[in-house]
Amino acid sequence: MEQEEIIINIPQLATETDLTADENAAAEAAFEQMLAAIKMDKEEADEKMIRKAFEVARRAHGKQRRKSGEPYLMHPIEVARICVVEFGLSATSAIAGLLHDVVEDTNVTNEDIAQEFGVKISEIVGSLTKLGTLTMRTLAETPESPQAENFKKILLTISKDVRVVLIKMADRLHNMRTLGAMPAHKQLKIAYETSFIYAPLAHRLGFYTIKGELEDLCLSITDPEQYHHVRQKLEETQGARDEYIEAFIAPLRKDLKADGLKFTIYGRVKGISSIANKLKKKQADFEEIYDLFAIRVIIDTPKEKEKSACWNAYAAVTDHYTPVPERLKDWISTPKANGYESLHTTVMGPKGRFVEVQIRTERMNEMAERGFAAHWKYKGINSQDSIFEDWLNKAREMLENPNNDAIEFLNDFKSNLFAEEIYVFTPKGEMRLLPKGATALDFAFEIHTQLGYKCKAVKVDQRIVPLSYELKNGEQVSVITNNSQKPSEDWLKIVKTGKARNKIRQAIKEERMQQSSYGKEALERKLKSLKISFEENVDAIAKFYNSSSRHDLYYQIYIEEITLDQIKLLKQENGKILPELAEVAPANAAKITATANVIEPIVSKRTTNTTKNSRPRISVEGEDLSTVAYQLSDCCNPVPGDSIFAYLSSKHNIKIHRSTCNNAEYLQAAYAHRVRKAEWMDNSATAFMVELQISGMDDMGVVQHLSDIITNKLRINMRAFSMSGNEGHFEGRISVSVGSKEQLDQLIIELKKLDEVQTVARIG
Repeated sequence: MEQEEIIINIPQLATETDLTADENAAAEAAFEQMLAAIKMDKEEADEKMIRKAFEVARRAHGKQRRKSGEPYLMHPIEVARICVVEFGLSATSAIAGLLHDVVEDTNVTNEDIAQEFGVKISEIVGSLTKLGTLTMRTLAETPESPQAENFKKILLTISKDVRVVLIKMADRLHNMRTLGAMPAHKQLKIAYETSFIYAPLAHRLGFYTIKGELEDLCLSITDPEQYHHVRQKLEETQGARDEYIEAFIAPLRKDLKADGLKFTIYGRVKGISSIANKLKKKQADFEEIYDLFAIRVIIDTPKEKEKSACWNAYAAVTDHYTPVPERLKDWISTPKANGYESLHTTVMGPKGRFVEVQIRTERMNEMAERGFAAHWKYKGINSQDSIFEDWLNKAREMLENPNNDAIEFLNDFKSNLFAEEIYVFTPKGEMRLLPKGATALDFAFEIHTQLGYKCKAVKVDQRIVPLSYELKNGEQVSVITNNSQKPSEDWLKIVKTGKARNKIRQAIKEERMQQSSYGKEALERKLKSLKISFEENVDAIAKFYNSSSRHDLYYQIYIEEITLDQIKLLKQENGKILPELAEVAPANAAKITATANVIEPIVSKRTTNTTKNSRPRISVEGEDLSTVAYQLSDCCNPVPGDSIFAYLSSKHNIKIHRSTCNNAEYLQAAYAHRVRKAEWMDNSATAFMVELQISGMDDMGVVQHLSDIITNKLRINMRAFSMSGNEGHFEGRISVSVGSKEQLDQLIIELKKLDEVQTVARIG
């Protein structure tokens, strides 16, 4: 269309930029490429508004640069492109993507955005603005985890406009793709944030390709050694793999054509991260993993013929290759909660190799690739129209009354709404989806809150089971109630779903508030009889008894943890409890807030013990910890050569973790404000204890062979050894003292060379 003059009424926008002519040309070319991908709907989006958004972004960000030196403007253009091209979103998302950092990073206000682009765009951009910068002062005043609060804020937008989350995901995807210019310790933090929240979110919203890319990008940062190992192995075996795939596909292609199906068939290599997880889980070598790829059959057929076409394709596959019955997954009849539909089966292919085959239609494939965005395209056509709405309703339900504790809220959300699903049936035959691991009590709350509150017992397939019974696919569940039943603290240990946990907490809180009111009444009566003023003395009484609050005091009185007879023993003067008496009570250290601890300099807790000179030398944020009390974390036992970070606990303790520690993702994502950059210094004279888990064939002399490698060949001090054998198989644990990661790696390589040894893995 012919471009109209763009008028922008934002006076604080710059008229000049620092962009060179070449940079301006590159930005405009990238913008036009993005614009060309948008399917214009004049009733919904106007090209002029998109061009205006580009111009506002160009002038607002014109003097800003990214860490790489690239004009910052390229980032919002790329975010908008990802929204349009990779997520399949519309012009509204493109406009918001172009403007997503304008309010946060420039002097343009949200009111300016509303005036120029309307309320809807203003709301989306406003929701994309992150928490303010946390200063040393505000950090002490914020909740336990500012990062969890920020994640909570992002997730809360799901209940308002899902596009906010999708644009946020596009923003994170581009940042991950261009993370190389950042310092290594910041890359690590961003990568763990991404794997903790954004990759699961992509999975839940049905963006499988994006989820896989995010996981691969994260692995390349969190464990580059493993990432490059798998990538190199995939490149080395590509020729043989392509040859095998073609041999597997050839007879299928012939039969599918003979059946008159329009189809595409190809082999798709699984993600590097997915393969790395298999290697870790199975403690196997690359050559021992058979399911490195999957054969994908995509059928072009009308909606009404989809199911029969997919099963016809399945018949063609099983005519040639023997299926593994327990590996058949029918997600066409029962789609996943994120809308994923496909037939999955594993068959025995040529040369005795198991091969996974995925069968789906063009519509199903687009749903798998573009998830939530594709849902809108097929609305009214898709038989699973409500699949996303059901999930969003569950999300909104959890978000309606989120727990005040952001960490608890985040864990609930992640473990419930990002988890795999199971399906169970009500007594009337209605199917209900629950997260994997959900219990019988969770089912009661899933049906109705009051049913959960009154749940006395549960029947599964007509037999009584404990409330903690973990439900399985296909079971029929019924709830037995009792009007006198009510939730207890123990129920919180039973349930797994956020909905059930929130409702139980709410009921317990309400009951406790009622009980506290009885305690308050008792205290008021007691003080009145002693002629002591209630309002003037209640806080001193609470302090004397180490109660965290007035309500805590009232509750302690109700449950008779505090007896009112003690109050008359307190000194009185003019109807008051003397302040100095209240001060005598021992401080309750467990109830002192710890948020201020994280801002105290890490050098504040010095040790005077000079015998610690044998400890490894480590620097944190460039400062030598030689005279600082710190601890090498037991959960991962870092040794020199490992990538590490420091974690400042709420008790002033400094713990050193490996970057690949099993707890690293959680600490780096949820408690990033407590994480510091750490590096090894000279540790040539220091020994480190490491534990290895080993398994293999229980043969004569295996213990001697292991011992020879460790003590004689490599001269490594073996501190502990335990082994158990059963029917030709052994498992054992070996504790050794090593000086570096290089020495440890050499030990693992040598042990794996033994014929009897199958797996060797570092514990932690």
